[in-house]
Amino acid sequence: MGFELVQVRLLGQTRRTLQVMAEPADPNRVMDVEDCADISRAISAILDVHDPIPGAYTLEVTSPGIDRPLVKLGDYARFAGHLARLEVEPDIEGRKRFKATIKAVDGEDIVIEQDGQEFRVPYPSIRKARLVLTDALIKVAQQAHEARLAAQDESPEGGV
Repeated sequence: MGFELVQVRLLGQTRRTLQVMAEPADPNRVMDVEDCADISRAISAILDVHDPIPGAYTLEVTSPGIDRPLVKLGDYARFAGHLARLEVEPDIEGRKRFKATIKAVDGEDIVIEQDGQEFRVPYPSIRKARLVLTDALIKVAQQAHEARLAAQDESPEGGV
């Protein structure tokens, strides 16, 4: 369908929600509500046939948003220079949680900096990571969004 899967989670105990997070495979494409609806319809059809989740649940399809989860090694390279929260297991130098700037990706290690100290975090040890909403991140997201809209308007399929 032209989308990449970002994350799938089954949330809740009594009122369960299957959350599917996706984004366009083309980084120059803007994801909109209609895309989420299309993905939802396609997934619903498959779930109706295969019924892999017993009991009732709600399907929720979303885009990752600005303060998105970081799930792939490439996400860290893509968002180098930005602030992120990371939870690791096992701990690194006695720490399990970091709020640090992503400096680089070096092989399978994520290089981060917190309070002037640099840490090398092995990618497999990251249990949870998410970008922190900052003015700089919002500015970059706005610029990217405007560039995507301009590119869509210039394409033969774009415009009204």
